[in-house]
Amino acid sequence: MAYHNRWLVLAIVSSALFLIVVDLTVLYTALPRLTHDLAATASEKLWILNAYPLVVAGLLPGCGTLGDRIGAKKLFMAGLLAFGAASLLAAFAPSSAILIAARALLAIGAAMMMPATLAIIRLTFTDEKERAFAIGIWAAVASGGAAFGPVIGGLLLEFFWWGSVFLINVPVVALAWLAAWLVLENRPGRASHPWDLLGSLQIMVGLIAMAYAIKELGKRAPAWEAALAAAVLAVIAFLLFARRQRRSTVPLIDFSLFRNGEFAAGVIAATLSSAALIGLELVFSQHLQLVRSLSPLEAGLLMLPIPLAAIVAGPSAGMALPRLGAQRVLWMSLALAGLGLTAFLVVYQDATALWLTALSIMGFGIGASMSAASSAIMVNAPEERAGMAASIEEVSYELGGAFGVTVMGTIMSAIYTATLVLPADLPVAPGVRDSLDEALLAAEALPPQAAEILTRSARAAFDQAFLGVVLVCALLFLATAMVVALMGRGRRRPDQRAVGRS
Repeated sequence: MAYHNRWLVLAIVSSALFLIVVDLTVLYTALPRLTHDLAATASEKLWILNAYPLVVAGLLPGCGTLGDRIGAKKLFMAGLLAFGAASLLAAFAPSSAILIAARALLAIGAAMMMPATLAIIRLTFTDEKERAFAIGIWAAVASGGAAFGPVIGGLLLEFFWWGSVFLINVPVVALAWLAAWLVLENRPGRASHPWDLLGSLQIMVGLIAMAYAIKELGKRAPAWEAALAAAVLAVIAFLLFARRQRRSTVPLIDFSLFRNGEFAAGVIAATLSSAALIGLELVFSQHLQLVRSLSPLEAGLLMLPIPLAAIVAGPSAGMALPRLGAQRVLWMSLALAGLGLTAFLVVYQDATALWLTALSIMGFGIGASMSAASSAIMVNAPEERAGMAASIEEVSYELGGAFGVTVMGTIMSAIYTATLVLPADLPVAPGVRDSLDEALLAAEALPPQAAEILTRSARAAFDQAFLGVVLVCALLFLATAMVVALMGRGRRRPDQRAVGRS
């Protein structure tokens, strides 16, 4: 039944995927208002953003193998229920702590659904060309959804409170659950397949500890002992996870898959391009609102070229994959994204049409690279490892997104702090040097003249931080393109590969 309704199956899993990736970035345009309403500190703001992708990345390997054990449909539908319940909690969170907890619960539902979406596509589409096209659609939703997040957030905040960005998930979840129950094929899992919860917790602890260490080092006055302790904890957790996987007869992550060059290139490209995209969107949405004084909706609309171009690029790249090969499409699209972002740096102060064009070029490159990366990962893994391959693919994106927020946010904070120059007699708290949000909040309590000095200086410093992050993201795209191209040198020609092999 699923095969005959395969395009409907694609629509169902894509709608769920859209919710998952939108929730990664939908808070970007809501962040200034949310920070103000909840009086969130810079540290709390980081964890409001990062609790979701870090918990998702930590749980994905375990959920991928859990899907292989109990069946993709059961895991997908259970994930939908968890995601819907957590969305309700997040929408009405009365404090930063409750919102962080709700974001972690959202991540549990997302981690259950994500590997199931790609595994269902992998198992439903048996024709090579159709499968490549379907994965292209999946990648377009993944990249376009993440880029659409700020637009959706801006539109909702134009009329509703910040909690609406979560509440909108609930009716979509209800419809997707009903459609999944009626349409998806209930393929039996492998009951003998073990599920390693301890391994999932080990990698999640490692990711969170590493994010904390990076963020602490980016502070104006870092707590060196805390940063060092977090870094040591991260290394220990990762080593324990790697040792556990090597000794396991059925590991969460089979490291032998990385011996395949195309598989490894897909993982590298997915991780680093996602880091650049998510990090860029974070600082760009704040720049538009806090420096250019645009509304959330106006900021979201000016970011619209990125998802629109990505949506066009995904299926286009999917159709080109059988002819050109995943690795060639991958490095060319990454290079295009880097060149588009470099062009944005040159023209960002010129006519709006010019930098919108540059963003469109970048968005097209990102959409094509995500399609090629997803295909390279999924078609280079055996069918019985579909759940594992899907979880590795999605860990790459979520891990990249989490560290995009952490690393780019840390770079932004460091440059902002270093370039913020204030008069010595200006009566402000030390926190204004940590973030532009806190500076603008402090300015509300100052006399008009002092508020003007603080606001102008803070915005100028943030503008320098924004340019620094854009430059780092452009270099990251170009460097990743070079790495992927070098990995492909000397390999077989694309027409000699079974691009869609099982």
